[in-house]
Amino acid sequence: MLDQFYGLPGPSGTSSTAASATPAKPTSLPATEPALPAAGRWRVGLLAALAWGGLAALTLLWPNQVSGFSDWAYTREFGLLAGAVGVLLLAVVGLNPARASRWRVAGPWLVALPLLLGLWQVLTAKLAVLPTPFFAPPQSLAEVYIDDWKRLGESTWHSALLLVQGVSIGAAVGFLVGVSIGWSRQVGYWVHPVIRFVGPIPASALLPLAFFFFPSSHAAAVFLIALATGFPVAVLTWSGVASVNKQYYDVARTLGASEWFLVLRVAIPAALPQVFVGLFMGLGASFSILVTAEMMGVKAGLGWYLSWAQGWAAYTNMYAALIVMALLCSGLITLLFAVRDRALSWQKGTVKW
Repeated sequence: MLDQFYGLPGPSGTSSTAASATPAKPTSLPATEPALPAAGRWRVGLLAALAWGGLAALTLLWPNQVSGFSDWAYTREFGLLAGAVGVLLLAVVGLNPARASRWRVAGPWLVALPLLLGLWQVLTAKLAVLPTPFFAPPQSLAEVYIDDWKRLGESTWHSALLLVQGVSIGAAVGFLVGVSIGWSRQVGYWVHPVIRFVGPIPASALLPLAFFFFPSSHAAAVFLIALATGFPVAVLTWSGVASVNKQYYDVARTLGASEWFLVLRVAIPAALPQVFVGLFMGLGASFSILVTAEMMGVKAGLGWYLSWAQGWAAYTNMYAALIVMALLCSGLITLLFAVRDRALSWQKGTVKW
């Protein structure tokens, strides 16, 4: 079939396309790069490079509105950094267009980001439309990260440690409770009403009780984070175990499987997709309670840092901490995605997520 398609000689030594009245046009070999129009890739890359260059020119050439007794620090460095990004994009897209396809997905963001930063720069440092100290230009964030990195880094470490402890305990307890409710009717009879009654209550509402019953503020914060994580994990695990096809159990029992085998090798693997959904929901809930828990008696953490910055009207420090918190949450979610893909690799193609 392939020799007929390409017009190669057949087994008898004659061309298989000899009977054709018109010879076939020569076909070009497939390209190794994706079939993307070079002009389109160049336009996006050029537009992004121009946008970053415009941000650099705006930052360096337009004088700042002096706030108080001093100008905004790191303005020149911010402008040079924006110009370097523009030159890098121009080099990647212009000198080696074949590699530009790797940047194609991020192309719109590479254009939108400097436009947003430029608007932010104009409204704060250039025209002072947004008043200080509530608003500050983007280079002020660099000042916080450079000058206050020690306190911010220590707070990030304490928050990550507290989050790992609370999420781990909550996920483990929620998973065991969910499996027990989904598998045993007796356990479900007693535990299910408790979960339905206590689960919808926000964990932050139990803050006074947690600080009263637990010996330290750290232990109370761990309990609140574990409670916020455990409820969605328990509910989704219970739902996953309860919705397993009964035919799987019948086949396993026919082959002589024990009750523990049915739980560990049938029920839990089949419920894992919903378990990971519960973990994602619990991780999001844990971040919301993390800030509240760390504002009450904890001596370090991002929540404590936010409260400290707000008390001193250092709103730039507060924005810098919020960005760090968003990056921490995004990193943990990405890590959880990688763990899920690894754990559910045997279900790839049969389960959609």
